[in-house]
Amino acid sequence: MPRLPLLAFISTLAFAAEPAVRPVPPPGVAVPEAVRAELQDGVDALGAQLVTLRDNAELPSVEIFHKAVSWALKHDEFLDAKQFAIARDFLLQGQARAKDAQGGKPAWNLATGLVARGYRSAIDGSVQPYGLVVPSDWKPGDKPRPLHFWFHGRGEKLTELDFIAQRQRTAGEFVPEGAIVCHLYGRYCNANHFAGEVDLREALADIRKHYAIDENRVVIRGFSMGGAACWHFAMHFPGEWAAAAPGAGFSETEEFFAGTLYAKDATPPPWWERHLWRWYDATVVARNVAGLPLVAYSGEIDKQKQAADIMLRFAGKEGLAFTHIIGPATAHKYHPEAKPVIEKAIEMALVKGRDPNVSHVTYTTYSLIYPRRAWVELLGMEKSWERADIDAAIVKDTLSVTTKNVAALRLTPGVTLKKLVIDGTALPLDKGAATLRKANGTWQSANAPTTGKRPGVCGPVDHAFMSSFVHVRPTGRAFHDSTAAWTKSELDHALWSWRRVFRGDARVKDDSAIGDEDIANHNLVLWGDPSSNAVLKKIVAQLPLEWSREKVEFRGYVLDAATHMPILVFPNPLNAEKYIVLNSGHTFREFALLNNSDQTPKLPDWAIVDIRKPADAKWPGLIHDAGFFDEDWR
Repeated sequence: MPRLPLLAFISTLAFAAEPAVRPVPPPGVAVPEAVRAELQDGVDALGAQLVTLRDNAELPSVEIFHKAVSWALKHDEFLDAKQFAIARDFLLQGQARAKDAQGGKPAWNLATGLVARGYRSAIDGSVQPYGLVVPSDWKPGDKPRPLHFWFHGRGEKLTELDFIAQRQRTAGEFVPEGAIVCHLYGRYCNANHFAGEVDLREALADIRKHYAIDENRVVIRGFSMGGAACWHFAMHFPGEWAAAAPGAGFSETEEFFAGTLYAKDATPPPWWERHLWRWYDATVVARNVAGLPLVAYSGEIDKQKQAADIMLRFAGKEGLAFTHIIGPATAHKYHPEAKPVIEKAIEMALVKGRDPNVSHVTYTTYSLIYPRRAWVELLGMEKSWERADIDAAIVKDTLSVTTKNVAALRLTPGVTLKKLVIDGTALPLDKGAATLRKANGTWQSANAPTTGKRPGVCGPVDHAFMSSFVHVRPTGRAFHDSTAAWTKSELDHALWSWRRVFRGDARVKDDSAIGDEDIANHNLVLWGDPSSNAVLKKIVAQLPLEWSREKVEFRGYVLDAATHMPILVFPNPLNAEKYIVLNSGHTFREFALLNNSDQTPKLPDWAIVDIRKPADAKWPGLIHDAGFFDEDWR
């Protein structure tokens, strides 16, 4: 198809009454036709080599160079004329790697120093890059090494081309002696949220294939936007790290972003959006700092010092604290005298390392998206998005547990104990493990729940885009031309936005092509209505709404089906371990890209959209109402 100018495309997405927002990433520079032809020839030649590596496990670490150049050409993402030379070099590197991979001798698997690698994401099948700093004394078969993850700061121009070039040019802020450092791409520029969060998991799985990692000496650290990522990972996965070192950034949304959210005459965010800040806010789970060596850094005159200050305030409410190093008279950077102090604190934590067999676990969460710390796992909540607490301690031969807002859990302390007492009720332990559910206010031994909200199937809409998904395009005739036009526009927007924000081409299949493999392995994003989408027609009777040509009936509303469309996430009636989503991609739009703390879910489990108001940079239309299903998906 002919390429629309970027700004023209954005203006078609923006509501007519609002100015178009600044595009992120920005438009590229003009590419001379001779340069474009030269680079396209190189992309085509490397692409032909990739075809011969289709079943080669090393393909992603070759393909990162092809993607970096081909996307820059295809999507107007050469952001500086100096990148033309980088692109030429990447094509040569890609061709050399392809040759090595074909010969079964990938040189990058033996390399030390700066090494660019890639993996294929299960979320969307895209190839994603990451960078390593490998110690000079490392060799294959070496002893397990500590691993430090680094989360990068905001970079609107940080395309794959720029990221890989940086990873081949500089080792970064910190290079701990003897450790492997992983620089995560994090799906571009989203503070490692959503698919950017999964990036750490998938990169780690790929690293483990090639390097021996000391699982009890994994450290997380980052600065600015990367500091925000570090606060998130530290507080929502506290049992997984030997230490955490966030620098600057933000640790919650409301106070950090207050100047914009609550500017004069600004409309406050709807209640459900404020509720969903609890997904990534680190402050509300500050209790999880207990037992985690954490050393925060701020410049004394850096506005982002607010992140550590507010975390200390919330930790103090829990009777807790952590180390906060402040660079004197320093703005948004590391003070040179602070860096060795930070390193000393990390070194001290690594002497002991993470203890996987702790005898006392405390954990707070607001969602089953984050259900686990050490050997304690929540399997159900009494009410999602409200605070849930667990305190579990081994004392002699007894496991003592107290809970709040917990409906089911699994305890696997890994030691043989004689007694379990939970909220005052004594229950048996089977070989040192127990799966428990609360019924009528009383705990009892039970199997893990297979229905209701549970880890992996708990909503909201955006959670469906953190595991493998496929957009299901309708091929039938819709109930109404108006909703058909809205559906096409929103599907196009979802695909366009996913590529720009999360740097992948999302899978798309026609409804008629969806088979058993898709149902078994993917969340299904169903677009259209029961008339236009064959998959939706098959399951609509098992969804909590009635939908005909005349009306959409849901939660007491009876609305005109020509002017209203439902959005929701729900367990797939054809496979309850996966989601279906109706008529939505990820729910934050272009306006949220201007400030990373605003990249939060904008819609909960369900919403009704009045499509008479055109979609804009914030919403897919006028949100008539929105809310959450209960713990039984009612």
